[in-house]
Amino acid sequence: MFTKILIANRGEIACRVIATAKKMGIATVAVYSDADKEARHVKLADEAVRIGAAPSRESYLLADKIIEAAKQTGAQAIHPGYGFLSENEAFAQRCEDEGIAFIGPKAHSIAAMGDKIASKKLANEAKVNTIPGYNDAISGPEQAVEIAKGIGYPVMIKASAGGGGKGLRVAFNDKEAYEGFASCQNEARNSFGDDRVFIEKFVQEPRHIEIQVLGDSHGNVIYLNERECSIQRRHQKVIEEAPSPFISDATRKAMGEQAVALAKAVKYQSAGTVEFVVGKDQDFYFLEMNTRLQVEHPVTECITGLDLVELMIRVAAGEKLPLSQADVKREGWAIECRINAEDPFRNFLPSTGRLVRFAPPEETMFQADTDKRWGVRVDTGVYEGGEIPMYYDSMIAKLIVHGQDRDDAIQKMRAALNGFVIRGISSNIPFQAALLAHPKFVNGQFNTGFIAEHYAHGFSAEDVPHDDPDFLVALAAFMHRRYRARASGISGQLAGHGVKVGEEFVVVTLGHEGQNVQHPVSVTDFDTQSGASVVHVGGKDYRISSTATLGQIRVQGACNGQGFTAQVERGAGKNPLALRIAHNGTQVEALVLSPLGAQLYELMPYKAPPDLSKFLLSPMPGLLVQVAVEPGQKVQAGERLAVIEAMKMENVLFAAQDGVVGKIVAGKGESLSVDQVILEFE
Repeated sequence: MFTKILIANRGEIACRVIATAKKMGIATVAVYSDADKEARHVKLADEAVRIGAAPSRESYLLADKIIEAAKQTGAQAIHPGYGFLSENEAFAQRCEDEGIAFIGPKAHSIAAMGDKIASKKLANEAKVNTIPGYNDAISGPEQAVEIAKGIGYPVMIKASAGGGGKGLRVAFNDKEAYEGFASCQNEARNSFGDDRVFIEKFVQEPRHIEIQVLGDSHGNVIYLNERECSIQRRHQKVIEEAPSPFISDATRKAMGEQAVALAKAVKYQSAGTVEFVVGKDQDFYFLEMNTRLQVEHPVTECITGLDLVELMIRVAAGEKLPLSQADVKREGWAIECRINAEDPFRNFLPSTGRLVRFAPPEETMFQADTDKRWGVRVDTGVYEGGEIPMYYDSMIAKLIVHGQDRDDAIQKMRAALNGFVIRGISSNIPFQAALLAHPKFVNGQFNTGFIAEHYAHGFSAEDVPHDDPDFLVALAAFMHRRYRARASGISGQLAGHGVKVGEEFVVVTLGHEGQNVQHPVSVTDFDTQSGASVVHVGGKDYRISSTATLGQIRVQGACNGQGFTAQVERGAGKNPLALRIAHNGTQVEALVLSPLGAQLYELMPYKAPPDLSKFLLSPMPGLLVQVAVEPGQKVQAGERLAVIEAMKMENVLFAAQDGVVGKIVAGKGESLSVDQVILEFE
């Protein structure tokens, strides 16, 4: 067994590998860029080596620097994680040539599966179901149209070397096939340096289901059940679960056996994933094989009780798999939510910056620890006070739950999301909460088009209606009264003028453009020792108990005998005196006033926000890479104005209306903050 390994990655996956290595008694070496010198993975590792500047092409993608770091520190093996060099056959081969074990498959397996055209031919030879299509490189858009017509619309146009949703288009007619081919080819050339494109049938109502496989150097290959990955936004997975609520045992077995056949065909060693598209009648077709550890591997670890990272390390050290296919378990239900640094209310634009507060829910299970497999797990590479840099992907953490069944797992996940405190940047937690509450998700009736269908016009607060809005009002009143009770007990108050707690209040929920709603509320203590009160609002009684205090944000307690987790914060919204209450994805701002105070507040004039239509504001933090207009230039609605780069994505800003550019305020190469002015219109 190895005594020291190097992790050629960053973020949560580097921390994940370090955790297993420590459990196995193996020393670890981290590598880091200038942007990551204070990163969590650097602090967790036994040693750390700087490998370059912040951009990944100048650090994490430099094979020479990583090999040099391994030699310098005496690391006998390299774990590549996912992304970066994890599926680079030249890097895997280079490790082997240098006498360093690559904790992943052999270079020939990566090469065979990394090319989508070659992998489909291999799949056909291994008798794996493949989608009807044209699997040779296509010469131009005219030929693409002819092929598409022959297969029958709709078709999917994909870059051979594609991945992560890049170089992919769906065409429903000749025009879309022609234009989609050109776009895919350009994207593929720019992203992967390989402009080959192929076309295949687009499966209607498709589900994305993948099979986890595991092979060793002794010819043994097994499959570890499936993962349901159909909840995707723009081809990026958002929620993953295991098992799938859709497929039957017979389909699971057939898919698993075909995945094993494909893995054996390329003499696969290590953990890998065979991805399938599954139609509404459970007909399934091979998509591609990911020759690495997947982001969503924890859900498989939960239901099988296996540590995939440990098994990868043991296989790379030449050990046999410690289990056969008959030993693979499938216990309970696991769900993973990807918590990303993006603002769902601003069309999911990246959100970078400092994590002012970062308090994940308490972990009640650990990575593939068979003694503690039920509950909540958090995989993350960040910490409170740390920075989310603009140079890498947007993942903050992976939140994983393991329940007795699917309903139990959904409830556990909703509670965990309620308790996940992130401040300083925006996150997609409200969107995740909305997805988990959606009736079709709860019933398992979804496919890869679920988000595009139900959130076609983006995501807004109205997309997360609360099942009991009066509970939020009651909680605001309850917490306010606790604050008042604490204040009344402070010594040194002027006689006759001390803070009076009171029982009658009015909760004013603040709406858009001054559309506020008043809720008369009464709060009566029934057990001061346990911090319990009866709140009467809207003709209902809410018996709330909690020992929470102001400032801790996360509030846990019980309401009418049912446990709850919510977030309560003063001054976090537009009104510094209001409480912001967040629960199950719904957020309200509430002022808790005395009845007289509420009457006076109603008389306050509404102050309209300033008109910002004459400014182009940056919708996100990022790097201004282009200003496409000049002062005095006339622009039309829809015309390109500027380009901002953040988290490996270029975001183009377009004119919302016709106008004339007055003044350019921000220059190319400038780091922008949210709502910073880029230019003014006349």
